[in-house]
Amino acid sequence: MAAADADGTALRATPSPRHPAGSSFDTATSAPAPRPVPTTEETARLVDSRTVARRAVGRSDLRVFPIALSGNVFGWTADAAATEAVLDAFAAQGGDFLDTADSYASGRSETMIGQWMRSRAMRDRMTVATKVGKSAEHPGLGTRALTRAVHASLQRLQTDRIDLLYLHIDDPDVPLEETILAVDELVRSGDVLHYGASDHTADRLFQARIASAQEGAASMVALQKQYNLMHRHDYEGELERVAALQGLGFMPRFALGAGFLTGKYRRKADLARGSRVRDVARHLNRRGLRVLAALDQVAREHDAAPATIAIAWLLARPHVVAPVVSASSPEQVVDLTAATGIRLTRAQIALLEKASA
Repeated sequence: MAAADADGTALRATPSPRHPAGSSFDTATSAPAPRPVPTTEETARLVDSRTVARRAVGRSDLRVFPIALSGNVFGWTADAAATEAVLDAFAAQGGDFLDTADSYASGRSETMIGQWMRSRAMRDRMTVATKVGKSAEHPGLGTRALTRAVHASLQRLQTDRIDLLYLHIDDPDVPLEETILAVDELVRSGDVLHYGASDHTADRLFQARIASAQEGAASMVALQKQYNLMHRHDYEGELERVAALQGLGFMPRFALGAGFLTGKYRRKADLARGSRVRDVARHLNRRGLRVLAALDQVAREHDAAPATIAIAWLLARPHVVAPVVSASSPEQVVDLTAATGIRLTRAQIALLEKASA
C-alpha cells in the first residue's frame, strides 16, 4: 500500500522514562531511567482533573485543544481498531482537534474519522481540519476540483461542514484569485467555516491576502508548515513574520521530525525499525544527537518523555496554536497530551535551541 502524505509524524515507542526500549544508545545521549507507563485511563483521569486552555486559531472564532491529532496513519499503518482506540484516547484526555486530508490513505483516513465521530456522537465536540489539492481523484486547486474535493470530504467525514480547510498545495497552474473565490463560495454556503494555507511561501501569503481584500472574499486564518527542533529554517524568519502580521494561527507539522525526536532512533541499526527511514536518517548526525541529548536532559527534569518535551518547546513558541502529531496506539497519546501540562523554563528553552541551532 502506498504511504499516505506524511503531515505530522507517528509517535512510537521511545527510550524514555515512559517508554523503555531494548536498543543500545550512544553514550553521549543516554536516556533517562525507565519507570512504569501509566494506562490511558489513568492519564485521562489526571488530565480531566485540570483544565487545558483552548487556543484561538488566528483571528477566527475557533478555539481548540493545543494538540492536533493527525490522521495521516489512519488507514495506512493504523487499521480500524487501532484508529478507534487512538481517537477514543485522545477524546478522553480532552482532545478535540483532528487533522486529516483527502489524500491520506486515498481518503480512508477521512472515512475512518467520520465513522468514529458518528458512532460516538462526537461531531459537535470535534474541530475537524482537512486538506484538499493532493488527492488523485480531485487534484489541484481549480474551482471544479476544489469544490468536488470538499464535497467528497464532507461525505467521507459524514458531516455538513469542515471547520478548517487547508489548501494542501500552492497550485501554480491556477490563478490564486480563482482558488480564493472558490473557497469563498464554500464559506458562504457553510460547507467550510474557515481556511488556511499549507506550505505556501511568505510572498504567496501576501498575494493571497491582497487577492482576498480585492475580491471581498474570506481571508486565511491558519498556516501549516514543517517545523520542529530539527527543521527550523523554513519557518523562522520571513514566513514567521508574515504569518504573525496577518494574524495566522500556526500549526507545526512533522512536529516530531518523522519520529526522530521521540528518541527512538539513535544509531543506524535503529532505522530498520521505522516506517520513514529516509526522513529520519538525515537527522542521525552530530547535531541530531546533540538535540536528543538536550531533550533527554530536559525530559529527566520534568519526568517526561523526549517527545513530550519536543512538543512542549513548540507550544512555547509565539503564534503556535497546535502542533500536528500522529499516534498509532492509545499509549502513545499519553505523551502527546502530556505536553500541554509542561512549562519549560527559559534555561531549558535556551538549552534546546542552542542544541538545534
